[in-house]
Amino acid sequence: MHIVVVPNRNSPPASLLRESYRQQGRVKNRTLANLSHWPPQKIEALRQVLQGKASVGPQLSEAFTITRSRPHGQVPAMLGTIERLALPTLLDRRNSPQRRRVLALIAAQILQPGSKLATARALNAETCRSSLGESLELENTDEDDLYAAMDWLMPRQWAIEAALARRHLGEGTLVLYDLTSTYIEGRHCPLARYGYSRDERNSNPQILFGVLSNGEGCPVAVEVFEGDTADPHTLAAQVKKLRERFRLRQLVLVGDRGRLTHRRIDEGLRPVEGLDWITALRAPQIQKLVADGALQMSLWDERRLAGIAHPDYPGERLIVCRNPLLAEERARKPQESIAAAEQELDRIGAATQRPRRALKSRERIHCLVGRALAGSKVAKCFGWEITSEGFRYQRRPERIAQDAALHGIYVIRTSVSEQRLSAEQTVRTYKRLATVERAFRSLKSVDLQVRPIRHRLPERVRAHVLICLLAYYVEWHMRRALAPVLFDDEQQDSSRGCPVAPAQRSLAARAKALRKRTPDDRKRQTNHIVDGRRAFALSEAAPLSRPETPPNERE
Repeated sequence: MHIVVVPNRNSPPASLLRESYRQQGRVKNRTLANLSHWPPQKIEALRQVLQGKASVGPQLSEAFTITRSRPHGQVPAMLGTIERLALPTLLDRRNSPQRRRVLALIAAQILQPGSKLATARALNAETCRSSLGESLELENTDEDDLYAAMDWLMPRQWAIEAALARRHLGEGTLVLYDLTSTYIEGRHCPLARYGYSRDERNSNPQILFGVLSNGEGCPVAVEVFEGDTADPHTLAAQVKKLRERFRLRQLVLVGDRGRLTHRRIDEGLRPVEGLDWITALRAPQIQKLVADGALQMSLWDERRLAGIAHPDYPGERLIVCRNPLLAEERARKPQESIAAAEQELDRIGAATQRPRRALKSRERIHCLVGRALAGSKVAKCFGWEITSEGFRYQRRPERIAQDAALHGIYVIRTSVSEQRLSAEQTVRTYKRLATVERAFRSLKSVDLQVRPIRHRLPERVRAHVLICLLAYYVEWHMRRALAPVLFDDEQQDSSRGCPVAPAQRSLAARAKALRKRTPDDRKRQTNHIVDGRRAFALSEAAPLSRPETPPNERE
């Protein structure tokens, strides 16, 4: 490009910005802009820039005026990831405004989570916070459009989850299932019920949602339940989904002891042909093994893992594990809790013996004792008596010793044969539930912020949770692609030592933390990449591989 001054007879000369190009062997020029209205000093500054001269002086800052600047780097990084994952075609094959709005909700949930009103303002041309609205042609979007997009999304949930299952699940695959809760603002949602709050927000009603993922923790499906639903009662719906909707005949379901209970296994899993499971026993079941002599403490003299059998679990394997560090931690906490409970009980006893206004009401004493022992899980360690003379309590040393003997011991229960999964592999497989727990942390607090839920209609609540799951699906693939330039540990747990021992970072991860640079001498980044330019650069440096699309999705 260059600047040309063209004489204009009786008028001042015209200053034109032109570009030279070659066409069919001939050099031609085309005019890009008319700079005649610019002051001479600005034209001269631009001419020096075009000529490659470095010393342009203070005139360069006066030659251009920035009218508006919007963050952009994170937008192509996010939308490029969504395109590589073929997520738009999973939503709808037609490029409709509703599909673009759902994609905007998914991208916004990762870039800057907020309410639908805040998201609409972030997309609108007048109040936008990035170029997301312009990139998706949604600069005139309001919150009603986003609500309509959520209503449009819900009838497609089954098809979306089925497509994800075809990508990431197959016959004989591992399926991880876990459940969590989150609170809802307001009192008018039919799904919102009072129940056990994992968020420690007992004053708010809540909902439950369960997530199905493959053995590596990649999310596949989500389902929302009423807030007072018991955890084991959610299992039947997941088995039906896996067998009927996903059409899996052979699979191994991995779930926590609170979901895959003894009764649910006998009623819902054992009668299903081709369905195996991996779970763990609860404390009363472990104590029964000790009482029956099946679990002997002499097993732990030289090893940390052993297989046993018991008639209560026909056709199953029981793998007993002992973690010494976990035993030490669990021995310390009860002693502290018992000492704290004793202090509260001593105050109650002193209140019954004080000379003035002594505490005499049996109902009031019972209430205070229950409040002192609530939540500490040490009520079984005490015995107490309320008489006309006052309140007395004592420790139960035999029960304390019985619990102390089982500290650090847990028992894995599985129907998978040893030829298919060894004892070590079974323990590692059960520990993969930690990947779902990390997904819940990302969904609820760290990145995606599914809570608090401000919707009232049940279908809107389900749509909000589905959008957050799809956002985590995108984030999960981004983390795997960017793992070489992040501080994430890339080594799989299966390649490490004893599965019962506490997890240790691999040598490669320690080297990352020590050098803080990649092998090609690039600076490593933290796991939370918020700067747009860095996000775009890292996504281009570690491109995502698009999942293989099954034939029935290509048609």
